[in-house]
Amino acid sequence: MRFSSDVDSFISYLRANRGLSANTLKAYRCDIEACLHLFELRGVVSLNEITLNDLRSWMATESHNHARSSMARKTVAVRGFFAWGYEHGVVGVNPAATLMTPSIPNTLPTVLTESQAEQLLDCAEHSEALQRKNRDISNDSSADGPHSARGRSADRAREIAERQRDVAILELLYATGIRVAELVSLDIRDVDFSNRTVRVTGKGNKQRVVPFGLPAEQALQDWIDYGRPALARLAIEKAVPPNGFFSDEGALFLGMRGKRLNQRVAREIVHKAAREAGVPDISPHALRHSAATHMLDGGADLREVQEMLGHSSLKTTQRYTHVSIEQLKNRYGQAFPEHDHYVDDG
Repeated sequence: MRFSSDVDSFISYLRANRGLSANTLKAYRCDIEACLHLFELRGVVSLNEITLNDLRSWMATESHNHARSSMARKTVAVRGFFAWGYEHGVVGVNPAATLMTPSIPNTLPTVLTESQAEQLLDCAEHSEALQRKNRDISNDSSADGPHSARGRSADRAREIAERQRDVAILELLYATGIRVAELVSLDIRDVDFSNRTVRVTGKGNKQRVVPFGLPAEQALQDWIDYGRPALARLAIEKAVPPNGFFSDEGALFLGMRGKRLNQRVAREIVHKAAREAGVPDISPHALRHSAATHMLDGGADLREVQEMLGHSSLKTTQRYTHVSIEQLKNRYGQAFPEHDHYVDDG
């Protein structure tokens, strides 16, 4: 692309001065490059040719295929790029100075009820217990010969290990409310069982220490002691060359090939668990919303929840108070349907 060097310089500037996460930098790069590529297709050969009307035309084109929240991020990225370009003499005029960010509807986050969250976790743990029993029973079967039996045994071991991993992921997500990107970046050394806490690196590489409860502790201990070594061993045995495949020894959560678990697989684990439990389909972020809402329902202080979630602004955390109020209204309406109108009066 014609403007690649300018984009590279801007991303390097952000990395050195803003402390943004790798994911945020990647998203900004994609947004800016997509914008400039469109102008390049339209015959633009210099950044100085781009006007405010051009940028508005770009926004109109992109808005057909992207949600308002995505458009808001794209606009922030492009506006930041041209502001940097103006300050560093790349462009003579900043065409994005008055480019408005699309307003985002203040929708309430999707959450599970406490009983649904309990059902989700109970179902996952029950599945793991069944897998363990099946493993013990099937160990006595070797009717198809040693090679076939060994293959079946490896498949069972992998399935059990993955189940233990999935339970640990669900318990930790719900117990701590951490983001899926934070979850997959955890290392074993980040878990402190003596204090029952986990050290999390969030947005902007800011670190925080988040507590977790006994169910998450037990699930993590089972995964680290049994499931994780089994999955790592199976990955090494299948590697070609033998020791050339397993390279994430410190990662807390592993994928089936022994490497650090990626976000896509973590999301699918949550979606699959929701399907199996018969609860509304949720994402890891919705599980984060649920954890925050249930903490507030349980009497937690808003500042404590803000610190646990890693929100830089208390305003972001306050959204969950509205969810709690909505749930309270719903419960009141179910318990006292004849008085439901009193709740809606404010």
